Amino acid sequence: MARQDASELARNLGRQPEAVCRHYLSSGRREGRYWLVGDVRNTPGRSMYVRLKDTPKGVAGKWTDAATGEHGDLLDVIRESCGLIDFKDVADEARTFLSMPRPAPEPRIQPRQRPAPSGSPEAARRLIGMSQPITGTTVQAYLRERGITDLRGTGNLRFHPRCYYRPDEYAPTETWPAMIAAVTDLDGKITGAHRTWLDPRSRDKAPIDTPRRAMGDLLGNAVRFGVAGEVIAAGEGIETVLSLRQVLPGMPMLAALSAAHLAAILFPDTLRRLYIVRDNDPAGDGARDRLIERANAVGIEAIFSPALGDFNEDLRALGIEHLRQQSRTQIAPQDFARFMALAA
Repeated sequence: MARQDASELARNLGRQPEAVCRHYLSSGRREGRYWLVGDVRNTPGRSMYVRLKDTPKGVAGKWTDAATGEHGDLLDVIRESCGLIDFKDVADEARTFLSMPRPAPEPRIQPRQRPAPSGSPEAARRLIGMSQPITGTTVQAYLRERGITDLRGTGNLRFHPRCYYRPDEYAPTETWPAMIAAVTDLDGKITGAHRTWLDPRSRDKAPIDTPRRAMGDLLGNAVRFGVAGEVIAAGEGIETVLSLRQVLPGMPMLAALSAAHLAAILFPDTLRRLYIVRDNDPAGDGARDRLIERANAVGIEAIFSPALGDFNEDLRALGIEHLRQQSRTQIAPQDFARFMALAA
């Protein structure tokens, strides 16, 4: 939906804000010049207020959630209360409410969705659905800054331009650009998501207390790159695994997101050889030992040992040629030849 269309719809909705609130925020009620409700997803309560008349502080239709710091207009109310993701569907719903004609061809109207529980797999799937490819975004710039330029096979990475971040339950909500990684099970079903909030000015992680957070069902699952077969490389961090893929772009790999989750990854039935991309620290050593013990029943294990803290540090400090030679000495010759073939 064009920005001009969005502004026009928001203005038209703002001419009848109470009617919009009664329809989409039915759990609330009017008090004076405001409509009070629990939140933009129509939860009962009083922490969110919608202006029903123009005031010096804002125009009719603008809302603020005092508990979270979130704010927006009546299009945001329609999006969140209906559980919509695509702005075309938000526009359709707004036009239906306003009895305005839809542009041709007439798009499909999605049924309303109930809000997904916070941190649930369904919330993770909706977040991924609202994100976009990483090409030309802050995510691509962030990865390039870390020496990661070959992004083939990274469809599980997405970009969200304004991903919510809340330091704790008492702090206001902030928005930052974010790299969104889809966590999947062995069948490819999305079970969770990992968020890395970014600072577009520095091309680094955002200057917040916890710039990385995961949500959903993570145990046994992972962020996957490539299609699993007889050989897999498994590591902790996304950047660590992607660094190794710069020299072995054909090798299927996965990022388990932590040492504890690395030790618990589930093995596909096809697996015969597992390369463990461990971080060079005590937690990485422990994950390695537990994973080797579990992997004995399904194949031959091999262990990468980065020269510094992890493979991304190696890539950035020592260069891609060093990483290529390091990899050549630590994996089976047939695997190196096979999975490096796509590097040209």
